[in-house]
Amino acid sequence: MANKTITVKLVKSVIGCTEKQKANVRGLGLRKIGSSRTLENTPAVRGMVKKIIHLLEFK
Repeated sequence: MANKTITVKLVKSVIGCTEKQKANVRGLGLRKIGSSRTLENTPAVRGMVKKIIHLLEFK
């Protein structure tokens, strides 16, 4: 695989989200709106992203 990382950026607030969704946001290393992280493209990370895809932006 050529692209082994994904960059995710938190673009919506976690206010009103469930505790599980908030835990996924923290687990990805995101804190405030606008924060971004470059993560390994693994099945575990993709699963976490899928649960909160409506809060994120990708590159």
